[in-house]
Formats: sequence, structure tokens, C-alpha cells
Amino acid sequence: MKELIRTYKIHAHPADVWEALTECERIEEWGGGPCDMSPEENFEFSLWGGEIYGKNIEVIPQRRLSQEWFAGNWEKPSIVTFDIKETSRGCELHLAHKDIPDNELPEIDTGWDKHYIGPLKDLVETSTKDL
Repeated sequence: MKELIRTYKIHAHPADVWEALTECERIEEWGGGPCDMSPEENFEFSLWGGEIYGKNIEVIPQRRLSQEWFAGNWEKPSIVTFDIKETSRGCELHLAHKDIPDNELPEIDTGWDKHYIGPLKDLVETSTKDL
């Protein structure tokens, strides 16, 4: 099992990033839909019409979202944690993705930038007006 850790500088308010991680309307705007999501612990979510699914295991509004993730035929979940830290120019989004199946690391590695955080960042930075 592999682990991926990244930090993204995002020129948007932490509240905007939080909404883009936890509200289906915003998730679908950046491309992660159809989705079923709620920022509640133990909520069973799905993204991309069920291609990614799991459960919220820790929710600290606008600060931390930790989730069990499944995709395909994974026997056990990987753990994805998003930590949001406010900065003078917006925020930093720290991503930790643990227990990635070895054979899926290359796809997941590029997928975070290309299909998840990249589009999310573009959306919230475009819609933020007062930073």
C-alpha cells in the first residue's frame, strides 16, 4: 500500500474550499458529480456516480474532512484527509491519501491534480472576488 501527500495553495476563502469538498452542488460544478455528500460524520458518500464511495470518518467544518474511500474492487478502504489552513492569501489545502493499492498509485497520483483538486481549485479561485 502506498501513500500520497500534497499541499495546494488556493487563493480562496477556507469556507469556499470547504463547500467545494462537501456540498454536492459545488462538487458537481467542478466535475465530481453525480454525488451524494453531506458534511456529517458517518455519512456514506459517493462521487462520480458511485465510482468513488465511502464514509466520512472525521468532520471539523472548514478545517478537516477525513474519509474512507473505495473504488473499483478494493478489499479495504484507503484513507483520504483534507486539512484546510487559512493563510494571508487564501488557504492551503493539505491532502493525505493513505493505503492506496500499489497498482493504482500512478492513476490516483495524476487524478488528484487533473480530476479533483485541480478543477476544485480553478472553481473556487474563479468565484472568489475579495482576496
